[in-house]
Amino acid sequence: MTATIHSIWLMPVAPDEALLAGIVTELSVRFGTPVFAPHLTVLGDSETAAERLRQAIQAAAGQVTAFAEDVRAVETSESYFRSFYARFAVAPSLARLKQALDPQGLDSFMPHVSLLYGAVEAAAKAAAAREIGERLAGRSLRFDRLCVVTSGQHIPIADWRVAAAAPLAGA
Repeated sequence: MTATIHSIWLMPVAPDEALLAGIVTELSVRFGTPVFAPHLTVLGDSETAAERLRQAIQAAAGQVTAFAEDVRAVETSESYFRSFYARFAVAPSLARLKQALDPQGLDSFMPHVSLLYGAVEAAAKAAAAREIGERLAGRSLRFDRLCVVTSGQHIPIADWRVAAAAPLAGA
């Protein structure tokens, strides 16, 4: 039997989530790529039991208040799950959450919210990244909760589901 894979996502507040979901949908229609819930992955593809992860997000969420972070840039890469994304600095609140939930990954942590998954022709993707970058320039996104999500690289995106959620302190 294969273990169920889970991730821990940091989620934006409803208005910012709606903004980002609109961009994901817009890019999906434009490029024929999958639609997914915009999120910032704190821990990806873990075989840790969902209940243990639920306890971990409850504890971590109680130590960090809801916060906003500036979008530093909109960037692209060749990675399927990081094809096109809004990047953030490793600010204190993000570092604290990463340290609590995935301390081994802190050194390589690159906080981002993906906006497009999949392979897209480079010039078209770069043009879209410039457009979206202009729309997100100077914008802060507010984050207010952690979620345990049944998701992973080998689970179809349409099957990703939130298994547990914990509001950040003060949210």
